[in-house]
Amino acid sequence: MAEAPAFDPAFPSGGNSLEVDVNAQYVGFEYHYTYLVFCGFIVWLIIPGIGLLYGGLARRKSALSLLFQSILVAAVTTFQWMFWGYSLAYSRTANAFIGDFANFGMKNVAAAPSPGSPYIPEIVFCLYQMLFCACTVQIVIGGSFERGRILPSLIFGFFWATIVYCPIACWTWNSNGWLYNLPSLDFAGGGPVHIASGWAGLAYAFVLGKRKHTGEKSHGKPHNTTLVFLGTVLIWFGWFGFNGGSALNASIRAMYAAFNTNTAASTGAIGWVMVDMIRNKGKFSVVGACEGAIAGLVGITPAAGYVSVWLAAVIGFLTAVVCASLQDLNDWLRIDEGLYVFKLHGIGGMVGSFLTGIFADQAISALDGATLAPGAINGNGIQVGKQLAEITAISAYSFVISCVLLLILKYIPGLGLRVSEEAEMLGLDMDQFFDEQIGDWAEFENMSKITHGDVREQGMRDVERKVESNSDSERASAERQAVQIDGKAD
Repeated sequence: MAEAPAFDPAFPSGGNSLEVDVNAQYVGFEYHYTYLVFCGFIVWLIIPGIGLLYGGLARRKSALSLLFQSILVAAVTTFQWMFWGYSLAYSRTANAFIGDFANFGMKNVAAAPSPGSPYIPEIVFCLYQMLFCACTVQIVIGGSFERGRILPSLIFGFFWATIVYCPIACWTWNSNGWLYNLPSLDFAGGGPVHIASGWAGLAYAFVLGKRKHTGEKSHGKPHNTTLVFLGTVLIWFGWFGFNGGSALNASIRAMYAAFNTNTAASTGAIGWVMVDMIRNKGKFSVVGACEGAIAGLVGITPAAGYVSVWLAAVIGFLTAVVCASLQDLNDWLRIDEGLYVFKLHGIGGMVGSFLTGIFADQAISALDGATLAPGAINGNGIQVGKQLAEITAISAYSFVISCVLLLILKYIPGLGLRVSEEAEMLGLDMDQFFDEQIGDWAEFENMSKITHGDVREQGMRDVERKVESNSDSERASAERQAVQIDGKAD
């Protein structure tokens, strides 16, 4: 068999295509990068899948904003990755914590063997990893659920990818990274994708504060279960590429990872439904089944290429049961994180990473013909401690830096992370879009009349409270507010 291509520092781009055939070095290995680019194509489907999932979980009046952000996040993250994101995460001259600007602006990212695998041209590797970053930022944006303004969320996404995702990806997957050399075991993103996004989503919800509501029955309930289902289907399908491609080759290990992905999603759905049945006296929930499948996918992400099929089933089931059992997590934390980004991705990612340290089997990792990654079941108990180091470091870094970044943005004059209280009650779609809404216009107009009435009623209650106050300034404020309310009603 031909030798694998080797990176030549004298030709960091892989050679001058006007003078040599840069494809020649991959003769006999084409199936590896063909497989990976296909995996990248189906990973892309996760992005609109998350948009549909989030849109279905939201109330109707704020659903369109989440669909819109799924596309714009992909666009903004693509620019960030090309500009400096890829270089900060994967440059060959990175230190233990972050890359440098060796590949700034996609410099020399072309035909050379990639940092991740000599069988994969660097341009293919760059595309594949870019989609991971886009999916992660899209998950984080769920923390702004139903009250975050869109433009600031996109600005936050750009800088979050730069100072949170890229360093953590460098720690975990760059051959110079400190977690890579510890080593912690993270096959496809339990840390950089799920733990990081879960804690960042929690930080976003924390900084924004709780949603406003006046006891409306729709609060906290998904407006469209069909969208939730469709989004979950796209996410599940895309995850075959997410995990199946993370071997960075077309080996049997990659196929095994794909099988484990489906297994964990299936047992995750079963686990969540079982918890729902116990909690709700034998009744089912479509949303619960979808959340269970996603919890299983999250749990298996760090473990997919390390564990046997039956242990993958255990990981999916346990992750879903743990997440489903934390129904009151928001109340315990006193943070209104309505899309459960932290519960599904943060908690789920931590559970999956911890279980990877226990269940990793070197016989499975060796299916690629090169990797030996023993876990506790192989007698390597210290691996559990290394997984805890990964969990602790990524959790602390993501939450703290996300909070700092959000607070900086919050106090920039004219930016404003959050919509006004009135805009929130009317819905983000009316406040942030022109001449568009999700669904039938007639039904939307009826809903708007009801919502306007709720806003006016809430406003008049505020006026009455201020009038009853002994403060002259409060009474003056009440008079101005009453005039504004009457004007809007007219």
